[in-house]
Amino acid sequence: MAPKTFYSPVFAIIFAVFIVASCSDDDDNTTTTGTQFPCVNGFADGHPCNGFDLMSHIPIDILGGPGAEGNDSWGWTDPTTNNEYALVGTTSGSAFVDITDPSNPILLGTLPTATSNNPWRDIKVYDNHAFIVSEAPDHGMQVFDLTRLRNVTNPPVTFDADGHYDGFGRAHNIVINETSGFAYAVGTDTFDGGPHFVNIQNPTAPVAAGGYADDAYSHDAQVVTYSGPDPDYTGREILIGSNENVVVIVDVTDKSNPTQISTIGYSNIGYTHQGWFTENMEYFLLGDEVDEISFGGNTRTIVFDFSDLDSPQFHMDYFGPTAAIDHNGYVVGNTFYIANYTAGLRAIDISNIDSGVMTESGFFDTFIPTNSVTFNGAWNIYPFFESGNIVVSDIDGGLYVVRQSNP
Repeated sequence: MAPKTFYSPVFAIIFAVFIVASCSDDDDNTTTTGTQFPCVNGFADGHPCNGFDLMSHIPIDILGGPGAEGNDSWGWTDPTTNNEYALVGTTSGSAFVDITDPSNPILLGTLPTATSNNPWRDIKVYDNHAFIVSEAPDHGMQVFDLTRLRNVTNPPVTFDADGHYDGFGRAHNIVINETSGFAYAVGTDTFDGGPHFVNIQNPTAPVAAGGYADDAYSHDAQVVTYSGPDPDYTGREILIGSNENVVVIVDVTDKSNPTQISTIGYSNIGYTHQGWFTENMEYFLLGDEVDEISFGGNTRTIVFDFSDLDSPQFHMDYFGPTAAIDHNGYVVGNTFYIANYTAGLRAIDISNIDSGVMTESGFFDTFIPTNSVTFNGAWNIYPFFESGNIVVSDIDGGLYVVRQSNP
């Protein structure tokens, strides 16, 4: 994908005023952000839906400038004000949106990319700071103090970074264990693409802390301070890596001596992409990004039994109602939320996962034209806000804020 030119503050101000004041058809990629659209008879402002209302939408051109595309997203709740913010990656940088009133979001400003534009950008949060990486060459890791969002006047503004880490150049993704205060950059140009450890306990002064190269390239990961059913690892810092063609479990408690615990594969491997623990850490739900393309069939989630980390086992496959490609998925309570590209946000009830049963409980389709097997639509979701606001970042559409209908 060709780089896009970053937009000017004047352009952003004009369009920020336009989006709040106007309403037009979704087909031309603009829509009202000041109105809530309930899911009625299977649609919300033209978007197919079931059980989720559209609170607001900010098109990608507003967030990233003309020709931009969306990518990853995350969220931050201000511990002082309880205001909620969507952090949205674009090809040109990172956008910060106040969604405290989800029907009237405010684009507060943007942090331009550290080097060049790029389709891949990833954002995570620790200690009121955003940590941002990109596949752009020599980008490193930007650090942004999110408390600055409290005092923005005359938005949107263009921010600068509050810190920077240059221990790697490009990175596909960043993972943070908020309990330990360590970040793990994956898919970097160091450690053969394996996780690159960074101590971020002093957020604006990150310190290199080693890495792990034994299992080659890591595309994504989850790192937890373990509190699951395997007593051998209670309190240990455990990394679950989605490493293209295998899932790896690594003890990274001792940063100078990370140790592989086990690995597990599965049938019909296309591209081992990303996964997430259930809250009790008994099961790990994995998305393979390419299996729908390579082998056909509907959206598949592979579920592993991780009750014994030394001997993980295949538990079940879940197949969704469409053939769309799955991307990132996260668990909140008994619901698994999937960013399902052209099929949008899908919510899966996992309350009977022990019995091998998972059932779709609702959806909101951000990409109206089709549910085809293409790389369009929902890239990521952030379902962790206590308010029930859910952020969906869409490659083509930008930012959607949705909520469960009458929860």
